[in-house]
Amino acid sequence: MGIFTRFADIINSNINTLLDKAEDPEKLIRLIVQEMEDTLVEVRTASARTIADKKELSRRIDHLNKEASDWESKAELAIAKGREDLAKGALIERNKSADVATELKIDLDKLESELSRLTTEVSQLQEKLNDARARQKALLMRHKTTSSRLKVKKTMYENTGGEAINKFERFERKLDDLESEVESYDLTNNRSLADEINDLEKEEAIDEQLAALKKRVKKSATSKTKGEK
Repeated sequence: MGIFTRFADIINSNINTLLDKAEDPEKLIRLIVQEMEDTLVEVRTASARTIADKKELSRRIDHLNKEASDWESKAELAIAKGREDLAKGALIERNKSADVATELKIDLDKLESELSRLTTEVSQLQEKLNDARARQKALLMRHKTTSSRLKVKKTMYENTGGEAINKFERFERKLDDLESEVESYDLTNNRSLADEINDLEKEEAIDEQLAALKKRVKKSATSKTKGEK
């Protein structure tokens, strides 16, 4: 398969669809990433060669245009000197150079168009490669996590049938009960100095209110007795 055919296949592929159909997605995405990386290197190498060809072609066109201009100047000089035969020869050479330059310009335009298309496709491939690398990393992490969980599950249940977990849960429940009992004592006995002082202040306020009440009652009784006399 040619590098550009393979390149087009990768550009047009749907990674999600490929992964959904794969029996081993992790292995497939490794192959996809490797294929993309190899293709990207090859395409960039080919692009570099094409750019070099473009520069050389541009230089040849510039040289031919200059050559045609020089022959035209020579034809003008020959006419000025009355040498029509030399002028005709110069014009023939000018036309040869101009014709070759025109043909090369057509080739250059095609080359520039191809380079433009290739640049776009390289950018697309790079995006797909970045996406594939991200998916590869995620798949590897999932595989590692799942393998670790499976190992733990097997260790806990393979030989004990879950009894070890049940014992642990019962022991944990007993600890919860003991901690709850300690907390219940703390709720009733763990009074701070501030709490005790606050209670004293409340008790003092009650005593003051009681004394004031007695005083009012006594005063009321005294006033009533005087009134009866």
